[in-house]
Amino acid sequence: MITLDEQSRIPIYEQIINEIKRNVIEGFLKPKDQIPSIRELATTLGINPNTVKKSYTVLENQNIIQSKSTKGTFISSKIDHILKDTIDTCYSNIASEMETLKNLGISQNEILERIKVGD
Repeated sequence: MITLDEQSRIPIYEQIINEIKRNVIEGFLKPKDQIPSIRELATTLGINPNTVKKSYTVLENQNIIQSKSTKGTFISSKIDHILKDTIDTCYSNIASEMETLKNLGISQNEILERIKVGD
């Protein structure tokens, strides 16, 4: 579920956030799915529980997870914003890369021909 890169410059708590978001986006985690408790995840990953707590706090503030006292922590039923934000970011990245290619003298038609997928 969650893979950490100890050699990465990205802080561990951010890696946990990114991994949970990735699992939601890719459909591995669905609304109302329970995720490990702070202690469970910390033990599994071999890290300090405070690091996991920091990640969960950020995810809860972003309405990606919900903590229900005595029941556990769950993926929010309102995660549509994650998908929308991801799609918006992808389109923004594509637009930026297309602008770079145009500045290199590549026509829009050539760009579109080369990026066609599944044809």
